[in-house]
Amino acid sequence: MKNYTLYILNAVTILILLGCGVTEETTSTTEELPIAEENSDYSYLALGDSYTIGESVCNTCRFPIQLENALEQLTNKSVHTDIIATTGWRTDNLIAAIEDQNPDKTYDFVTLLIGVNNQFQGTPFSVYENEFSQLLTTAINLAQGEKERVVIISTPDYAFTPFGQTTSNPQQISDELDKYNAYAKEIAEKRNVKFLNITDITRRGIAEPNLVASDGLHPSEDAYAEFVDRLLPIVNTIIKD
Repeated sequence: MKNYTLYILNAVTILILLGCGVTEETTSTTEELPIAEENSDYSYLALGDSYTIGESVCNTCRFPIQLENALEQLTNKSVHTDIIATTGWRTDNLIAAIEDQNPDKTYDFVTLLIGVNNQFQGTPFSVYENEFSQLLTTAINLAQGEKERVVIISTPDYAFTPFGQTTSNPQQISDELDKYNAYAKEIAEKRNVKFLNITDITRRGIAEPNLVASDGLHPSEDAYAEFVDRLLPIVNTIIKD
């Protein structure tokens, strides 16, 4: 069995990164392009937590920026990306941040990936049910009020990371995240919103260590690249319609 001593020593730090709303993370709204939004061809808003801000990977390695770059190469058009996400955020933290920042409701497409910290911090599932539905409504409003411009992304499974394997019951983590993702997919289908499953990619993290970031917990640049491989065709269709 692989020796996870390094990850055990770092457990307290990792718990803070995943489990707390206040972190050392960079600003929660990021403008990556050097051009102003009004000068870009398309605008993109990514809503989420550590998996969206890209904890433990470089700024251009996080999936929203990989998506931006891939879309620009595919379409030969410019994309302005904003990110509202911070490591440790639950659904209520994301709701509060959106209300505080009050972004324009003019985005060409919006992604929503949230829920792992509700599970990790033991928040009642009923809270997620209520707040996720609220966040989806907000995402649609921010996407010019058009549900066709929104993509819900499933939550990664951190049980298949070195850190996850040190917990008392990795299978319980997977089972609980399955419940979260099943609800998100159900809501997406009821409201005719696109749902993208990427959880299976992260469940290869033990067998394929390159899919896990250096902190032993979050997805790596390679994992995010696989997210984008699935997301790019969906987004390309959105902007063409």
